[in-house]
Amino acid sequence: MIIQKTENSRLSDFDPDNFSFGNTFIDHMVICEYENGKWGDVKLVPYGPIPFTPAMMGVNYGQACFEGMKAYKDKDGQVFLFRPEKNFERINKSAKRLAMPEVTEEMFLDGLKALVDIDRNWIPQGEGMSLYIRPLIFATEEALKARVANKYMFAIVATPAKSYYSEPVSVKISDHYSRAASGGVGSAKAAGNYAASFYPTQLAIEEGYEQIIWTDDSTHEYFEESGTMNVFVRINDTIYTPPTSEKILDGVTRDSFIQLAKKRGIEIKIEPVAVKTVIEAQKNGTLKEVWGVGTAVVTTIFQALGYQGEKLELPKLSDEESFAAILKKDLTDLQNNLSEDPFGWRVAVEKNVLETV
Repeated sequence: MIIQKTENSRLSDFDPDNFSFGNTFIDHMVICEYENGKWGDVKLVPYGPIPFTPAMMGVNYGQACFEGMKAYKDKDGQVFLFRPEKNFERINKSAKRLAMPEVTEEMFLDGLKALVDIDRNWIPQGEGMSLYIRPLIFATEEALKARVANKYMFAIVATPAKSYYSEPVSVKISDHYSRAASGGVGSAKAAGNYAASFYPTQLAIEEGYEQIIWTDDSTHEYFEESGTMNVFVRINDTIYTPPTSEKILDGVTRDSFIQLAKKRGIEIKIEPVAVKTVIEAQKNGTLKEVWGVGTAVVTTIFQALGYQGEKLELPKLSDEESFAAILKKDLTDLQNNLSEDPFGWRVAVEKNVLETV
């Protein structure tokens, strides 16, 4: 790994009690270029602009994918990644689906650890605080030709993070727009998936909702995801979540919730979730909770569902009654080294990683 440390750290200007998530970037980033059929040297360099042209193929033809993950700092200043091997597996799954070169485990994990280590002082400490990390791959070849590109970049950037949604939100169940289609790229974290979701979400916001629950593209009769999150439904004391597929992203937080629910002995069923079933459960009082999970948000509890012009309120549960709140606490305690880790999910980032990579 080639190391170029910044000579002008911005850390002294960073206020961990007052910052903007997604607009505040740490001092360094990782980059690696692909050309002539192979990846070059991994470089850890000062964060900043990279020169590209409007003819860059990633911009014109959409060969771009990314991951979302976090690093955490405990009360003793120790730093941890959370299940990074899952993100490594998934970014390569996305790259393959978009006909882009896969990255090596060494590039991905060593790059992550080196970046988090050198900028560990940027990681805010406390409840809901973390460092959000964005590994990404995109086509960089300068050519207006609709074909697979010959040049790519792998990069890792990061931004300090705090709690995303602090209050419950209202969501609209989509009966027209879909996030993904059969045979498409729904199971990949393709950049274009997010672009395509913005317009329907805008329409839902104009109707007074904060987010959308996406339904299947063929019948709109089954839940798929919610916004940029996987979705969970609790009817009585059973949790339901749709199975992953070529249309539904295999979320790391989703899988973690499933494993934590099983550990607690909560019944969880991974099966198609029908809109009709959820609406009927709301009407007869057996629908207890609906929530979304994802890396950035961790958990977002829904307070109301909008469907075909009707707004259906959900019960207001205490943290002790809510499975969503209980499982969120289980997860964040594990991530922040406040509890035992029986799964081996927490990966310590030792100091001076750069000496070993």
